[in-house]
Amino acid sequence: MSSNIVNNNGSSSPPHIVLFPFMSKGHTISSLHLALVFHRHGANVTIFTTPANRPFMSKFLSNPSINLIDLPFPKIPDVPPGVESTDELPSMSLLFPFMNSTKLMQADFEGALKTLPTVTFMVTDMFLGWTLNSASKFGIPRLAFAGINGFATMIIEYLILKRPELLLEKRFDEGFEHPSFPSMKLTKNHFDLHLFCSKIIADEISATPKSYGVIVNSFSELEPRLLEVWNKECKPKIWCIGPLSMAKPPSRELVNQEARPWMKWLDTKKGSSVLYVAFGTQAELSKEQIEEIKIGLERSQVNFLWVLRKCENIDEGFEERIKGRGMVVKEWADQREILGHESVKGFLSHCGWNSVTESICAEVPILAWPLGAEQPLNAMMIVDEIKVGLMVETCDGSMRGFVKAEGLERMVRELMEGEMGKVVRKRMEEVGELAMKAMEEGGSSWINTRELIHQTRVLSDTHATL
Repeated sequence: MSSNIVNNNGSSSPPHIVLFPFMSKGHTISSLHLALVFHRHGANVTIFTTPANRPFMSKFLSNPSINLIDLPFPKIPDVPPGVESTDELPSMSLLFPFMNSTKLMQADFEGALKTLPTVTFMVTDMFLGWTLNSASKFGIPRLAFAGINGFATMIIEYLILKRPELLLEKRFDEGFEHPSFPSMKLTKNHFDLHLFCSKIIADEISATPKSYGVIVNSFSELEPRLLEVWNKECKPKIWCIGPLSMAKPPSRELVNQEARPWMKWLDTKKGSSVLYVAFGTQAELSKEQIEEIKIGLERSQVNFLWVLRKCENIDEGFEERIKGRGMVVKEWADQREILGHESVKGFLSHCGWNSVTESICAEVPILAWPLGAEQPLNAMMIVDEIKVGLMVETCDGSMRGFVKAEGLERMVRELMEGEMGKVVRKRMEEVGELAMKAMEEGGSSWINTRELIHQTRVLSDTHATL
C-alpha cells in the first residue's frame, strides 16, 4: 500500500515522518511498531535514538529502509556509562534525573533535523515535551505519543494539568471521578503519587495540548465512549491507529527448542490450558509478594508459565514441586510468541498497555494486577469498560494492595476454569476480532493512519508555498 499523495506542487514524493521515543522499553517498542505502520503506508521514516539503544532497535525492526539516527546521551550523576534506558537504571529513584537530562539532547536533535529532507510531521514521546519547541522552530507538526490508550491519556492529562489538587487533597480511600466518566470511580490508591505529582512530568505533558495531535495505541471500536468525549471536550485531535503490535507479525521461524525450551514445554500442553504469568521489565515485587505468588500458583493446580525478571529468584524446591505442571523462565522470552501459543488461555499481567494489546490480539483474557504508572487505569478499562478480564484480590481491597496466596489462587482458578472466566474469554474473542479488522486495509485504524498522513501532507505543502 502507498500514501504517495500528490502535493499541491504536483510532486508525489513519499511523506517523511520523524519518531523520537522515550528511552524506556515499553515506550520504545510501541514507537517501533508505529514506525512499521507508517512505513507500510508508504512513508519514509527516521527514528532518533542513542548509541546504547540502537542495537535493540535495529534488531527489532530488521528493516534497513527505516533510518536510525544516534544522538549522544547526556552524562547523569549516579547512572553508569552506557545506561540509556530506564529499564537498566540501578534504581527507579533515578527516573526523574534521567527524564530531565533528555532536555540536554535538544541542540543535537535540532542539528540533526537540519540535515534531514523535509519532514511531514514528527511523533515524539509525551515525556519528551521539550521537542515541541524544536518542532515549532522548524515549522513541523508535532504529535504526542506514549504508547497508551485514550482513556489513560485523558485521565492523566486531567489530573496532572487541570485538577492536580485532587491527588494532593483527597484521602487515599476517598473517591473522585472524571466529569465525563462518572461510573469510573477513582481514588489516590489508583496512582503512583511520586510519578503523577512530579513537576518534571507535568512540564513535559503540558506540551501535549499545544501539539498538532495525540496518537494512541488503541482502536476506535475499543474506546467509542472515550472518542465521543474527547472530540467534544479536549484538544488536540486524538488519532487511534492501533493495536500497533499487529504491525509486526509474530515470529514464524522454526522454534529452536534448545534456545527456547518454554515453547517446547508449551507444546507438551496442547489440548490443555496454561496461565502465562509476567509483570513486565520494570515492576518491582517484594520477596514477600513473590512468596505469595508461588504459594497461590502452586495451590491453584493450574498449568502455568512464569517469566521472571533477571533480579528475581525462585528456590529450586519450588521448581521441583511444580515440575510438569509449571515452568519458571529466568531469561527474556518473546511474549507475543507465548501469548500466541494455542495452549495459553490466560494472562496474569501487570497491565502495561503493550501487554494488554498483545493479549487482545492473541485473544487471551487477563487477570489484572496493576503495579504502577498508568496500569491501574488500564486495569479499570480491562475489567469495567471492555470486560476482557478479571481483577486480582488484594488484602485491603485497593487496586495496589498486597495480594495473598489464597486470593490469587481463587482468581486464577476463576479465570482459567470458572464461569466469569468463560464470560471474559468469549468477550476477548470478540474484541480480538475487532482489533484485527481495525488494522486491516479499510479498517478504522488503517483509515485513521491514512487521514493523518494526508492532513499533515496538505499542511506541510501549504506552509511550503507561503
